[in-house]
Amino acid sequence: PAAVFGPRPSPRHRSARLHVADGPAGGQVASMAARANAAAAAGNVPIGKRAQRGKVLTTDSISPRVLECQYGVRGEIFQRAQELVREGREVTFTSVGNPHQLGQQPLTFLRQVIALCASPFLMDDPRAADLFPADAIARARHYHQALKGGLGAYQDSKGNGVICEEVCDFIERRDGGFRPSSSDIFLTNGASDGVKLLLQTIIRDENDGVLVPIPQYPLYSAGVALYGGRLVGYELDEKAGWALSMKGLQRALGDARQAGINVRAIVFINPGNPTGQCLDIEQLQGLVRFAHANRLVLMADEVYQENVYGRVPFVSCYKAMCSMGAPYADGQELVSFHSISKGAAGECGLRGAYFHLANFDAGVRANLYKIVSISLSPCVPGMVALACYINPPRPGDESYAAHQQERTGIINSLKQRARRMSEFFNTLPGVSCQLVDGSMYAFPRVFLPQLAIEEARSQGKAPDALYCLRLLEHAGIAATPGSSFEQEDGTYHFRTTILPPEDMIDGLVERFRAFHMHFTRAYGEPEVPIRPPGGTGVPLTPLAAAKL
Repeated sequence: PAAVFGPRPSPRHRSARLHVADGPAGGQVASMAARANAAAAAGNVPIGKRAQRGKVLTTDSISPRVLECQYGVRGEIFQRAQELVREGREVTFTSVGNPHQLGQQPLTFLRQVIALCASPFLMDDPRAADLFPADAIARARHYHQALKGGLGAYQDSKGNGVICEEVCDFIERRDGGFRPSSSDIFLTNGASDGVKLLLQTIIRDENDGVLVPIPQYPLYSAGVALYGGRLVGYELDEKAGWALSMKGLQRALGDARQAGINVRAIVFINPGNPTGQCLDIEQLQGLVRFAHANRLVLMADEVYQENVYGRVPFVSCYKAMCSMGAPYADGQELVSFHSISKGAAGECGLRGAYFHLANFDAGVRANLYKIVSISLSPCVPGMVALACYINPPRPGDESYAAHQQERTGIINSLKQRARRMSEFFNTLPGVSCQLVDGSMYAFPRVFLPQLAIEEARSQGKAPDALYCLRLLEHAGIAATPGSSFEQEDGTYHFRTTILPPEDMIDGLVERFRAFHMHFTRAYGEPEVPIRPPGGTGVPLTPLAAAKL
């Protein structure tokens, strides 16, 4: 988008921009701040809470970076959904990739090991063999001994060494023999903590920029803003299935540097969030060459690597880079992120994750260790859950058959739901959805009636935020507007998970269909309702359709 980068606003201008933001969270924060300031000016403060002087911290005195930071996934729509739940309304949360909340069951082996580690006396109970398989008991003993004090004890600030080695084993198996050093593995409380740490390290001042795909996951725009950098967007091509364009990437970099931005890193998300596409090895190697030629750190967000459903298999960027040989394999700086919050585990609450550094300077690695040491230790149950996920039961183990059945069953079901959801959206007038090849989301484009666009703007909202708010109020479905992810100017989208159980899908899509038809009747037909014959791509304008 044209506004992705430009002159950086002063703190005064940032505050002003907050009050006119049309994103899903900006208007709400602004109105809350305005009401609070008006109440203070009028003296409408409850008796007993009046202060003799003004507050030290107000929206005018806190860090402007905090004001500028926005995270739309939990913005106005999500907060309104929470209000409705408190009022007794039933809401289906398709706005957040939270598998267990929508019914995905935990992997039994992982939970058995966690239970035994949390209550180690159970391992020696004579009844343990009747309650737990032998391999789960053996694995729990292994981790309990390695943790030197169990789940309740601090571990090394970058994670327990035994579990870091198991991460290296996993990467070696996954990537066909390319094995990292455990000194390059950092265990973290969710992948988000690792991403924020790397952004904090990369961004030195307001002149430093980070290339981020558009649409993007708001963690990146929020993190770049919080650490004072410049987000430089490179647009994915929706018409080509959200494909990566190297020409577009080069153009975004060139424009940013022409504007005086010192671009230092490039982020890519594979499989894509919110877009659901998968990159093949040739595209990954193109990214490696691009980063190497332009002296950029590569940040590979690969948390959805098990969520792959179709045409393109997952290949890690580390494998793609190592297979290229010198100067890339031993010279290009790459940091890769993985998590147990997605995939067949879906363990969002346990916060197990890691990042892997490749070809980083030893001094930088030491400083990263210094920063993580401030927090003492990652979450220990999350470490154990991560270890169970990346080191599952093997053939011959008592739990192997059941674990394989659970894991493949979850992924196969997600594959069916991905197909079903994308096919459904392509039946709605004025809606187009690319096939979901990976991750947990569909990201349909919606062509909104002009009346709806004008109403949204009169309320200080993004048009797709109005659509999602009406969807929530009418159908009890919480989705996330595309404006929370950035998008091509003049287009509107929403993100919805594919996570509702298969037996809920029929009811969900019918609620969605009823809402969409109601919305269309209320606001009029969208301006671009015609789809190419036999296609599932972006609908055509009436003029283009007439030429077919």
